[in-house]
Amino acid sequence: MLARSAQGLYWMSRYLERAEHLSRLLWLQTETLVDRPLPEIHLGWRRIYDMIGRRPPSGELVAPDSDDYALADAYTLADDLTFERSNPSSVRSCFALGRENGRQMRQSISGEMWTSLNLSYLRLQQLEIQDVWGASPEGFFAETAAAVDRFRGVAAATMYRDGGRHFMQLGRHIERAQLLLGLLLSQLAADRSIEEASEEGWTSLLRLYHAFEAYTDRYSVEVEREQVMDILVTSPRLPHSLMRTLDQIVFELDAIGPGPDAQSSEEARGEGDGLSALLHETWPVRDDTEGLLRRLSERCRTLHDLVNSCYFEYPTAPALPR
Repeated sequence: MLARSAQGLYWMSRYLERAEHLSRLLWLQTETLVDRPLPEIHLGWRRIYDMIGRRPPSGELVAPDSDDYALADAYTLADDLTFERSNPSSVRSCFALGRENGRQMRQSISGEMWTSLNLSYLRLQQLEIQDVWGASPEGFFAETAAAVDRFRGVAAATMYRDGGRHFMQLGRHIERAQLLLGLLLSQLAADRSIEEASEEGWTSLLRLYHAFEAYTDRYSVEVEREQVMDILVTSPRLPHSLMRTLDQIVFELDAIGPGPDAQSSEEARGEGDGLSALLHETWPVRDDTEGLLRRLSERCRTLHDLVNSCYFEYPTAPALPR
């Protein structure tokens, strides 16, 4: 398919995956405002900002010293992460960018997909933080995450199984891998910053990735860091596990096939295979888990660059002389 169409579908899927991921994080974070200790609330905000690589509006996060301060600060932070137009990773910005890519690629998606995406975008454009904060902010974030799930369901039911579908899936899984790795690294950093690590942060990751029931079935109700990381990284049955995500990237690259430039195609497919093999062969690495996660994160970024140069922005042959 045309490189421009493939690129638009790839980025549409990445932006929507990011929007869904951030919405679920904010859903869990706003629930903690009701009854969790202030240090846990603070660490939750810091984990989100570390994951997206953004500084908060005040420049740095200050640990709250009162419930009133925590609520006021949460209002500002949630606004920045949800509705701030200058924040390219806010929920609104991700929907807007995803929708714009979908608009330009309307010939490659079904009419039902466009309707679903456009309705979700228009809903967000009509709201501000004050419209959702006084009622049920956690309900708003849950519904926003569900809107992305509905879009995926519509896509699965109506889109042709062609190259465009594979590029959508590739973008979705590369984004998912990077977000999961970023969160695991942020949580490990949060554990180092406090004297006594709390299990709540790891429990919230299980809930974020629909893994809490699977964890209790496999282990116990007691949440331990190493076991949480094992199930989030290696579970073959968990849709969001890192190993399953990397294996899916390999599958999508094989389905897409080589791009116009044979060398960069070989490099992209080799990097995808290498990522999956690295995880399969080296996990668990208890003495340097964080180092392995960082290597995987760096190689995910390398893979994105290779996909970009192989399929979207490859060099073209010079024009024939006239």
